[in-house]
Amino acid sequence: MINAILVFNNHGKPRLVRFYQHLAEEVQQQIIRDTFHLVLKRDDHICNFLECGSLFGGSDYKLIYRHYATLYFVFCVDSSESELGILDLIQVFVETLDKCFENVCELDLIFHMDKVHHILQEMVIGGMVLETNMNEIVAQVEAQGKLEKAEGGLSAAPSRAVSAVKNINLPEIPRNINIGDINIKVPNLSQFM
Repeated sequence: MINAILVFNNHGKPRLVRFYQHLAEEVQQQIIRDTFHLVLKRDDHICNFLECGSLFGGSDYKLIYRHYATLYFVFCVDSSESELGILDLIQVFVETLDKCFENVCELDLIFHMDKVHHILQEMVIGGMVLETNMNEIVAQVEAQGKLEKAEGGLSAAPSRAVSAVKNINLPEIPRNINIGDINIKVPNLSQFM
């Protein structure tokens, strides 16, 4: 099982953090710091697998990581996962990001965090690998993008709601709405008008 997925830059700033087991926030922050220091001090030509039992409180945990340009992609897994399989999963994740963002960089991870999380959720859910076919993942992300575009985007929802209220042609805004024995007091909406 995958216990955590961490992406951080060369300076240790987390760019993506996903834990698949409940841990206190202080413990998560300590794991991120310790993971960064463990991975940073290793040479590039050394194996990409690292025992990390002390981080998660068990003896059978491993860090599997890849370093691409300015980013470290680190997966913390237990002994049931294949190291080479996880390395391949990291490769698929990075290639999918690259395909979705057209030459992905650290700023894409910062400014498009929702899309990055969506890509990751297409691949891993609850610590279990769901999909490894890059074309299938990209197709699902593109379908979600089309759906959001058709709906005007999630960020446009509040403004659409306000404009819908503005477009109601009422001579006067009702103060109370009575439906059967239910009485609803309408708040002052003049600030939105």
